[in-house]
Amino acid sequence: MSRIVVPVVSLGAAVAAAPALADQPKPWGIWLQEAASPTMQQITALNTTITAIILAILALVFLLLGYVCIRFRASRNPVPARWAHNTPLELAWTLAPVLILVAIAFPSFHLLFAMDRVKDADLTLKVTGHQWYWSYAFPDLNVAFDANLVQDSDLKPGEPRLLATDNHVLLPVGAVVRIQTTADDVIHSWSVPALGVKIDAFPGRLNETWVKIDKPGLYFGQCSQLCGINHGFMPIEIEAVTWADFDAWVKSQGGKTATSAFPLTTADNRR
Repeated sequence: MSRIVVPVVSLGAAVAAAPALADQPKPWGIWLQEAASPTMQQITALNTTITAIILAILALVFLLLGYVCIRFRASRNPVPARWAHNTPLELAWTLAPVLILVAIAFPSFHLLFAMDRVKDADLTLKVTGHQWYWSYAFPDLNVAFDANLVQDSDLKPGEPRLLATDNHVLLPVGAVVRIQTTADDVIHSWSVPALGVKIDAFPGRLNETWVKIDKPGLYFGQCSQLCGINHGFMPIEIEAVTWADFDAWVKSQGGKTATSAFPLTTADNRR
């Protein structure tokens, strides 16, 4: 497969990505980034459910502590009760956590299965981790390139520090993209929070997941595995564009367009 370097300037309206189109960590952010894929939507929903359960348990415990402190204080009960067991109460506080865990387990298992099972994919993106940069390849389209951190002195207006890359990945909106990860030295981890993707890259092993981006824009991530001294300088930048822009970009790199590579599946996804 020929190795073709991607130009810094990409195609499409999302190229000049204003901050509104760029999903990235923000100062004083205290919640998850806005979901841009079905997987992340499920993660957000599950996180909201678990957070609500935690807050409910926390409120209940505080209310019970307050009740015990007031109702059973020494001034009100100078002679403490002698009983030590209450079977219904002990059954309740044993079964309640079990039922809560079961209620959390079912949606968790469903989400894990959905993240792991790659459906009929329109594209395959192979990601290889190096110390300390990423290599990308579209094996079916005959396009490959490296992506390195943009140094502070080279940042352009609007590019986020420690997140922008000199060459970034283009993916079509609405496409089911199979993502395969590996590494050539140590363990890395390819993570893009807004897309709900976090998958380890092991030397000598090929891991697999998938993503489907819902809307155009720029999405950022980083290596989330301690892979060495420059671990914090392995950013990930993905630009989601229309199918037409993606085809034009692939063609400009001398690769096969998605239309010719996948004549059956892409027609359905472009509707």
